[in-house]
Amino acid sequence: MCYASTNQPHWSKGELQLVRCTNCGMVYVNPVAAAMASGEFYDTEGADYYLSPAKLASDYADVRFERELRLLRQFCPRGAVLDVGCGSGGFLFQLKKRWPMDYEILGTDVSGGPLDYAESKDVPVVRGDFLEQNFGGQKFDAVTLWAVAEHLAEPKKFLAQIHAALKPGGVCFVLVPNLRSLAIRLLGAKYRYVYAQHLNYFSVSTLGRLGERAGFEVVATRYTHFNPVVIWQDWRGEGREVSNAERGELLKQTTALKQKPWMKPVKLLYGLTEKVLSILGLADNVVVVLRKKPS
Repeated sequence: MCYASTNQPHWSKGELQLVRCTNCGMVYVNPVAAAMASGEFYDTEGADYYLSPAKLASDYADVRFERELRLLRQFCPRGAVLDVGCGSGGFLFQLKKRWPMDYEILGTDVSGGPLDYAESKDVPVVRGDFLEQNFGGQKFDAVTLWAVAEHLAEPKKFLAQIHAALKPGGVCFVLVPNLRSLAIRLLGAKYRYVYAQHLNYFSVSTLGRLGERAGFEVVATRYTHFNPVVIWQDWRGEGREVSNAERGELLKQTTALKQKPWMKPVKLLYGLTEKVLSILGLADNVVVVLRKKPS
């Protein structure tokens, strides 16, 4: 985040080495594998997960982006929306499906296969490195980074590019895993999302400072999501590596359960638990809403 070169060891997990910056407190992977830094991984080893039937079905389920859609609707009720790291396009598809007259949508990513799928669902996309795009000079009312910043070798540059792509007063939504979550507190490096694909590990303070250093003001902070099944499985598994097939199967199961009418009482209890954890700052993810200051 601050480009300082001094750090100290934080966690080790197999070959994965995490360090904490002694200047800004940011936790990150060091060294970063070349395939992760370039995004090549998502077109090679990662393709079996991101293009698996279970993952695609979950991405396009009506319940998949409920929280993100509510948040966007609150701070950007209409306008041009760019989804950076859009993957298979599920979020933009749902946004256009629910409010077809209110939003102009566009997605961008480096991974070709998921973008092919997005286009098959009539989600418009721009391919390639986001840092090299100017979108024909188009400016956006909102830019979203849903579970993307943790995958980026240089998140500060991405936020600076987003700042340039926004209209004055435009908003940026950044959702990342929460380094202070209950799951991390209970499991530490045993948590399945401490893995090679995640290069950055944000707390609310480091995430907010990152946005401010890119020229934004923080207008809202939210804590969202809670998956007790993952905590239980990772506790029992003692930090063993979880395969992409297992990740996809769990995603498929939880998405299906959310859509069962008879699960309503359980969903109410789950919602109450998530709300309490959110108040305490212990939910699985943290979101900041950033605004570009009007010129």
